[in-house]
Amino acid sequence: MLKRKMTARLTEWKNSGKSNGGRKPAMLIKGARQAGKTFVVREFARANYKNFVEINFEKQSSARVAFKGDLDAQTIIRNLSTAKLGRFEPGETLIFFNEVQCCARARTAVKSLVEDGRFDYVMSGSLSGIGYMDVPSHQANFEEQAVMYPLDFEEFLWATGVSADIVDRLRDDYAAARPVEAFLHQRIMKAYREFLVVGGMPEAVGTFVENDNFSNTLKIQRGILDSYRNDLSSKKADKEKMLAKKMFDAIPRQLNKRNKRFVLTGIEKGTPARKYEKALTRLTETGIVYNCFKATALEAELRFNEKRNLYKLYMLDAGLLCALGKSGIQSALLRGDIETNGCGITENAVAVELAKKNIPLYYYDKRGRSEIDFVFEENGGLSAIEVKSGENHKTHALLDRACEETETPLRRRMVFSRHNTEVGANGVIYYPLYMTMFLG
Repeated sequence: MLKRKMTARLTEWKNSGKSNGGRKPAMLIKGARQAGKTFVVREFARANYKNFVEINFEKQSSARVAFKGDLDAQTIIRNLSTAKLGRFEPGETLIFFNEVQCCARARTAVKSLVEDGRFDYVMSGSLSGIGYMDVPSHQANFEEQAVMYPLDFEEFLWATGVSADIVDRLRDDYAAARPVEAFLHQRIMKAYREFLVVGGMPEAVGTFVENDNFSNTLKIQRGILDSYRNDLSSKKADKEKMLAKKMFDAIPRQLNKRNKRFVLTGIEKGTPARKYEKALTRLTETGIVYNCFKATALEAELRFNEKRNLYKLYMLDAGLLCALGKSGIQSALLRGDIETNGCGITENAVAVELAKKNIPLYYYDKRGRSEIDFVFEENGGLSAIEVKSGENHKTHALLDRACEETETPLRRRMVFSRHNTEVGANGVIYYPLYMTMFLG
């Protein structure tokens, strides 16, 4: 069983009711499809509740009927209990509204259900579907929200048998900016290369852990990619979804460029940017793609200096990017050959770690003469990240020039590469790539 950080979040949520007479808001878990939402809720319920009632509004369309009439708790519970979905025992039951985006009235009913107080409620759904739901403005008072992502590298280490004590040692080394013991560095760097190939989709990680077989993992990844494409090109797909699919398939090619900026002419020559505006919004709202906007100035409050028509697109998972990219990149990464940066795999992996920590993604580029891969707000200032896949990790002229040109000194300048930790004479901290799990 994969250990997930969301389980700890659910435990905190459950315990929050102890100081409020047992009553707590419903928990709403959002995320991209196949990120592990359903599995985590089921396992949490088995470990913490006597009874578990799951209602999947996508697969059990008949369950939506229970919410067509009055939305008072008594009526809803009576309707659900007559459907023989499980035992409804007050104080001992978790009710799970799965794929809640398929039944907006179920989410609206949460107010009366929470006020009733007899049962605990967890909801889950896709980011895009929930984003378009029309719910009352008071709903925020009766639900707590969390976003579920694929496994991050720390969770991947847990899954592959690396103890929490080892992770704590690495965390201490990161905080102190000191080198990791050579043997441990080699071991964790090998695990990181595996993570780049396997990624963090739970089914892919579970298959790898059970079989230690990258071929089987690749089959799982390609199946997930096909399901994402199907979602974008279903029978009900509109023009924006079809354009979003084109953008999705173009990501590896665009990340393989030197500056990695997403250029629409790379998909369709002479196309106006406005043609793809809604498609881009649809694509990012699914949670399967992260948008990294250009910052026009290195100043606090980056959102005030973002240029939304200039951006990079990263996939939610490095392993899926590998599977979508050019043939043979997996073997090269496992051998330690990440210098080609195969389709921007390493930079994508860093972007994903930042996104999972709710750090907005920005890059900085001043006409190609000064450049920063990622810049983010930290402790009242700005910090910069450069991602290096080759041997010359201490050569970063564009980063140096950007730092020289800004009037606001950067709090931290970090270069992440395959090499061990070192603090340079110029104040730059050189970290191994796996240390990105401790950012934020």
